[in-house]
Amino acid sequence: MDQFTRRIVGFGVHAGDVDGIALCRMFNKAISTQGAPRYLSSDNDPLFQYHRWQANLRILEIQEIKTAPYVPLSHPFIERLIGTIRREFLDHVFFWNAHDLERKLQGFRQYYNTHRVHTSLEGDTPSEFTAETTRRRADLGRFQWKSHCRRLYKLPVAA
Repeated sequence: MDQFTRRIVGFGVHAGDVDGIALCRMFNKAISTQGAPRYLSSDNDPLFQYHRWQANLRILEIQEIKTAPYVPLSHPFIERLIGTIRREFLDHVFFWNAHDLERKLQGFRQYYNTHRVHTSLEGDTPSEFTAETTRRRADLGRFQWKSHCRRLYKLPVAA
């Protein structure tokens, strides 16, 4: 998640135990469409101490910023995002394997970034906040409903 724009950058999904190689693979896949960030905030999980993970960050020239130990509130935006994904999406959707979950999470990412408004962004979507999309005025007399995330959400759009 980009903390400034509240945009979901990507998801990393892996079936099985996660080690240094799997962590690097998930991270590289998550940032593949956006490009590498300059800074990455992570907690003190031993997973982030793997040699492969540290080498991956050095190669990509990413500076890692560690949070305070035993303080989950030091990542408030990420903690809120995890809760939102769980409450608004994963509690309502079945998935069969890692590939199916990843595909469905990408659909949620598209919905979250381009259609879901955020109070912290003064009612804008992350795409509107970064000027990736522009806001269109709706004629309230003519509209239709558009489905997102396999009909889990329906939003009105101008007809």
